[in-house]
Amino acid sequence: MPLLTSAYRPTLVQDMLRWSYSLLLTLLIPFAFASLLVKAAIRSKSYNRRRFERFGFIPRAPKAGGILLHCVSVGEVVAATGLIKKIQTLQPDLQITITTTTPTGSDRVKQTFGDSVHHFYLPFDLHMAMAGMLSRVKPSQVLIMEVELWPNLIHACWKKGIPVSVINARMTDRSVKGYQRLNMLAAPMLHKLHQVCTQGQRDYDNYLQLGINPEKLHLTNNIKFDLEIPEKTLLRADTLAQYGLANRRILIAGSTHEPEEAILLDAYKKLKTEFADLLLVLVPRHPHRFDLVAQLCQKQRLTLCRTSAQQPCNAGSDILLADEMGLLARLYAVADIAFVGGSLALRGGHNALEPAALAVPILMGPSQHNNPQICQILKQAGALKNVTDSQHIIMQARNWLTNPSGMQQAGEAGLAVLKANRGAIDATLACLFKLT
Repeated sequence: MPLLTSAYRPTLVQDMLRWSYSLLLTLLIPFAFASLLVKAAIRSKSYNRRRFERFGFIPRAPKAGGILLHCVSVGEVVAATGLIKKIQTLQPDLQITITTTTPTGSDRVKQTFGDSVHHFYLPFDLHMAMAGMLSRVKPSQVLIMEVELWPNLIHACWKKGIPVSVINARMTDRSVKGYQRLNMLAAPMLHKLHQVCTQGQRDYDNYLQLGINPEKLHLTNNIKFDLEIPEKTLLRADTLAQYGLANRRILIAGSTHEPEEAILLDAYKKLKTEFADLLLVLVPRHPHRFDLVAQLCQKQRLTLCRTSAQQPCNAGSDILLADEMGLLARLYAVADIAFVGGSLALRGGHNALEPAALAVPILMGPSQHNNPQICQILKQAGALKNVTDSQHIIMQARNWLTNPSGMQQAGEAGLAVLKANRGAIDATLACLFKLT
């Protein structure tokens, strides 16, 4: 592999700024360690047992070489799944290492890939931790999924001659302003990147605005469109029987954050007076909120079922709370209408293509900056409707529930959008492995 260090030299001032950044992180380490202990106590005991991975004490890879792919959390793992599986098919002997920074992301890696990949938590962005991690894993290339650009990770790879590619790259207008404010730190980091495969024209243009070499930049489109389309009939039959959902119309709220559950509960209570067979399925984004959401439902005096209780709902049940991870696709499959979370809670909106893949019409709040192109295309096709509060949810849900053919048409439009925009995985692989 040719060394990459000869292509670019940062200035002394730029190096000093990166050292200052590293010093600041070092000073924050005691607070980071305390934060890990608190989060582990609240959220995940397994995360507590593995907390030293965040400081670079990571398990050695089964074999050297291969790909190290960093995904922040569960959303990035889901998006990268099709790409990883295709790489495993094309190169079954290639070592693949996946890093995450959250317990939910870690759990999704284990559920999806088991022992077929090497996995650990990405260390904090300290040069020694990152350099040590690379020495133990010895990847031939590093891939960063979507957004997380860490100066010391990229610098350590550059020093070792390991090419770093950002795939399905996202660069919002807000992020551009942030990088421009820290240009002396961001510019050398971008120069050290091997290539960037962007998910949309906005992202491509924003990377250009930041000054990246156009020869390193590729518009490969969004690999989320290559989401595996599940067999809805099989998912639906099994899920209806397991959770007692037959003969119910279902409004699902997927990947929700506070205060979205409260807004959905308010809308549901009013819709239930018109549609007696309606059931609300709540799927909170983070496990540590399962009990909080259950308490919220109980305060509203609504009849609650929990998936973990393994007791099916009955005709009098109001809410099914998914308090286990990995159920979202199965529950989308039985839904009549899907609200996609993180969009009223100002989190940028989660992946609307997950319900679209199952031909379910979609409601989303105004916060959609994580996937603006996807949301815009779905909106134009009539598959997605914007809502701003519980009253808007009631109005649009009522329109679809009283017009089943229109509801079906909206769902099918979303699936058609997904199918029409596929191909980003092949374009990304062509960049990574120089396929023709």
